Amino acid sequence: MSQKVTRRQFLNYSLMGVGSFMAAGAILPMGRFALDPLFQGEAQGSMITTSVKTEEITEEPVKVDFSYEQQDAWYTSEVTDFVWVYRDGDNLIALSPICKHLGCTVTWAGDDANPDKFFCPCHNGLYEKNGKNIPGTPPRGPLDQYEVRDSDGFITIGEMFENELV
Repeated sequence: MSQKVTRRQFLNYSLMGVGSFMAAGAILPMGRFALDPLFQGEAQGSMITTSVKTEEITEEPVKVDFSYEQQDAWYTSEVTDFVWVYRDGDNLIALSPICKHLGCTVTWAGDDANPDKFFCPCHNGLYEKNGKNIPGTPPRGPLDQYEVRDSDGFITIGEMFENELV
């Protein structure tokens, strides 16, 4: 014996089914977005090896270029950047070239009046060799530091962090 489905029941089932598909279509992407960090693999390694040999680094800051791949949505590009690296005893120190005042690029010994300091040409900002901003000049804080190591005789650059030398 078969039961007949009334028109009211048919419309109810149809609307519930369509509503469920629409709700799932809206909720599933949000759930995937919330859980995405769990599905991401660990980074292959955050240290970037440069072409500069560790033995070339002295107590005078040297510009060390490095490049890495950056992915923006679906577009992957190679970014080239640099750090200022010098030796402090047995330690290697790497400082960011970005001024804390307006984000300009600082240079070592860029000002003839201050040959042993980092100089920001935007507003005549000065930093000491360890990245500490000199009072009376525009910078609001010390230059950031990078993790730096020796890997098989070459400089490797890691993550940026707040200056711990000052």
